Amino acid sequence: MNWLQRYPKEIQALLLASLINSTGSALMWPLTTMYVFGELGRSMQDAGLVILLQSLGGIAGQLVGGAMYHRIGVKKLLVGSLMINALSLFALPVVSGHWHIYMLTMLIVGFSNAMTLPAIQGFIGFRFASRRGEIFNTIYVGNNIGVALGTALSGVLASISFSLTFILNGVTCLLFAVYFFVYLNRVDREGGLQVEAKTSKRSQGAIPLLMNTRVYLYMGLGALFLWLGNCIWNGGVSPTILSEGRPPSDYSLLWTMNGILIFALQPLISWIKRTFASVPEMQMTAGSLFYLAGYAVILLLPTYWALVLAMFLATIGEMLFQPAMPAFISERTQANAPFYLGVSGGIGQAGRVIGPYIMGVLYDRGGLQPVAWLAVAAAVLSCGFFVLHHKLQHSAPAGKDVMGEA
Repeated sequence: MNWLQRYPKEIQALLLASLINSTGSALMWPLTTMYVFGELGRSMQDAGLVILLQSLGGIAGQLVGGAMYHRIGVKKLLVGSLMINALSLFALPVVSGHWHIYMLTMLIVGFSNAMTLPAIQGFIGFRFASRRGEIFNTIYVGNNIGVALGTALSGVLASISFSLTFILNGVTCLLFAVYFFVYLNRVDREGGLQVEAKTSKRSQGAIPLLMNTRVYLYMGLGALFLWLGNCIWNGGVSPTILSEGRPPSDYSLLWTMNGILIFALQPLISWIKRTFASVPEMQMTAGSLFYLAGYAVILLLPTYWALVLAMFLATIGEMLFQPAMPAFISERTQANAPFYLGVSGGIGQAGRVIGPYIMGVLYDRGGLQPVAWLAVAAAVLSCGFFVLHHKLQHSAPAGKDVMGEA
């Protein structure tokens, strides 16, 4: 963890808390389909419905979280949503025998977890304004280390007890809530939250902010198509590997590689940013091109080693794209950042909602090839929207800023 030493202790604690929370969250998400289909004895259609409801809850959660940031304050929003998320996770083993209540609980899990995203990103953008881009990237790396740890542990814990994974996820979420309660109380006593409230208070209602589409809409649509195309890993690559008689570990290996690369390729990403992708808008465009290259490899060379190369390319795309969106919004929309973080995140999340169903239909009809064609087309559209977004930011009339005001 030497990479943490260059940050003040306040940021180190935040990064470690985020890592622990992401580890806990990753304990559950790979197992939802297995739990519904294998443990509860429901159909794959029912499993897909649960994932759909959780994703829809995620869209609503990001929108509500962004809109409520300035209304109730970061402390109430963040700690409250984490507490609701923890209680919902604790309830899952109890309600699993009641199907409709279980589905409702999973909807609440998706909603409450997503509410924390614009709250955390908005707070970081305000609190650490001078280093926000660097910190967004470091939290992204730390979270992916947590995801790698969580997914590695999830299979072991599930073999012992599915309920144990829910409870441990809830415990890490509860610890995260306690951490933020203590941390934000200390910041409040030092006057930090009052300073933030004065300097970041939103001056407009939701409708005028939504009318300023050039700030968020095309970037959000770019993210939507990027996440839609990324569903190829579950909607095309996973069943292809299994249908070829390969063990499930071959699929898991791709995601293990993804987690290792996100940490190991940081010097490469820094070089790319220094040389030809110096601003977040360019990083999003470059990221979509790497995704496109990865999907093209899957389309043209559908072998396992081609999938390894495709994962390598897509991981570079992910590393460029993921931290760039919150960095751009925080830098360009200032006081309105939480609102726009929620809106753009919600639009992007829609790709994860519709992607699995569309790719499932295409895979059933023609295997991996039509799924790969859809991923390539989605990446092309994503790149187009990011280019349009970039041009709009640099063609604004003189005297008209992009601080979220039309």
